[in-house]
Amino acid sequence: MEIRQPIVTVAGHVDHGKTTILDSIRLTGVADKEAGGITQKISFTKVPIDKIIKRCPLIETNNIKLDITGFLFIDTPGHAAFSHLRKRGGSLADLAILVIDINEGIMPQTQEVLEILKLNKIPFIIAANKIDNISGWRKISDNLKQNLDNQSTNTKTNFNEKLYTLIGSLHHHGFNAKPFYEITDFTAELAIVPCSGKTGEGINELIMMLCGLSQKFLKENLKLGEKARGVILEIKKEKTMQYIEAIVYDGKLSINNEIAIASFNEPIISKIRILEEILPISSKFKPSAKVNASTGIRMQLTNNEEILPGMPFTIFKDNLKEIQEEFKKEIDIIKTDSKGIIVKADSLGSLEALMTLLKQEKINILKAGIGKINKKDLISAQTNLENDPLNAVILGFNVEEDEEAKELNKKNIKIIKEEVIYKLIENLLKYQEEKRNEIKRSKIMELGNICKLKILNQYVFRNSNPAVFGVSIETGKLRSGIRLININNEEIGKIKGIQSQGKSVEEAKQNEEVAISLPGVNFERQLSETKELYSNINANQFKEFKKNKELLTREEIQTLQKIAEIKRKQNTTWGV
Repeated sequence: MEIRQPIVTVAGHVDHGKTTILDSIRLTGVADKEAGGITQKISFTKVPIDKIIKRCPLIETNNIKLDITGFLFIDTPGHAAFSHLRKRGGSLADLAILVIDINEGIMPQTQEVLEILKLNKIPFIIAANKIDNISGWRKISDNLKQNLDNQSTNTKTNFNEKLYTLIGSLHHHGFNAKPFYEITDFTAELAIVPCSGKTGEGINELIMMLCGLSQKFLKENLKLGEKARGVILEIKKEKTMQYIEAIVYDGKLSINNEIAIASFNEPIISKIRILEEILPISSKFKPSAKVNASTGIRMQLTNNEEILPGMPFTIFKDNLKEIQEEFKKEIDIIKTDSKGIIVKADSLGSLEALMTLLKQEKINILKAGIGKINKKDLISAQTNLENDPLNAVILGFNVEEDEEAKELNKKNIKIIKEEVIYKLIENLLKYQEEKRNEIKRSKIMELGNICKLKILNQYVFRNSNPAVFGVSIETGKLRSGIRLININNEEIGKIKGIQSQGKSVEEAKQNEEVAISLPGVNFERQLSETKELYSNINANQFKEFKKNKELLTREEIQTLQKIAEIKRKQNTTWGV
């Protein structure tokens, strides 16, 4: 039987050394060329088996017999969703290397990757990178175990502390992890390979693990199918031409084939104008008449209409109905609700990951799509604003607003954009909690007003009929119609009007200075010796405020306590 090479995704938190590890495996220097040392886009590298064996003498030393023809490595940016690389029934990746800086441990993006690995049931290895940054570390031998055993006592202690902290964190996430040299059952335990992409320590052991696991557990899954299947990774425009970078993960693809690419409408049918395959251990492509999976390709098509990243493609042979059914199952992940938020992502895989994790948080989704946030998304959010303010939210994973959307009014619509799914959901939950409390607070405040005023004796504009004078709002909001009391629980009067900078206003906020008018009050006789006034609230209002005190500010709670104290002077059971 023909078997394809395994697809290995290298993933992890930004700056934990994914590209450096990959450079050490393929003996290249890509990481040095990346802007700021951070991978900017998904890239793939084909490494043939002869290069693997040459790079890793342990394969021959340990008599590992390999049927695989090599590996196709995928390097994902720290900000990209791991599930960019998806296919029907799971992930495009056969195996994953999860890179974790042993000195920093599990970070937000590591958590995100762990969740997606679990969801897709992808076997993986932990590369515990940057051991060379451990205090006192020295490279003594090319053999990792000998190197570990020959470190100083302090360095060994330091290494063990970091290793077992990582093991504990992985256990918390539901994984039984051990250093690879202690594992007896690779089906039940997760292997950790301590390593350094910089010095090369542990890289041979990491390659040996990849080869051993692929040969032992993946061989049946690597049988080469007859029909070419792939996933669109990126659409690139160069002047007047459009190229598509993609991965063929099964079968054989020929330049003479017609292909069908999935979309949210009808499949896009196109002939291949140019077909190129990635060169071994290179970022360059060579023209090819035919390619075998698994491999990275670049295509120029005759039909470029609305092709989206993450969409699957296959060979078209006048079998449109069959392909429609196949694609329908593959992109039928976009299941929305009758109400909820609006979600946009940069690819089908990203959208699937985001929606899956949102559903786990019981977040409803009204509308979901791929690409930039646009006018239609804002209209949907505006409709939500009228019916359900909590859902007047647009989530953008790795996308921005388009030019038209940037110009539109977004008042009271919340747009949350992030490059980490984990953080995006965290920010959404935080915003919805704050909004929920804001709505609840505004309902509570409809019951009555908690307000404390300081009288500004130097600003008495009228003594009586009505009395008009200045006040500073020390707590809460001041509104027309509020009844005021003094510290002796004597009702002073009901506010008829409020003026700010010579203009009438309906309300004024904390820390503002305004003039108020009180009918039936003689300022000189009743208020010349008074320093403070309070809003008059009844016992039932007090109980409601007390019950919801988590929605009140510290100043409002203090003012509420003061009003209760004033009331209790005349009624000892008030507010109890």
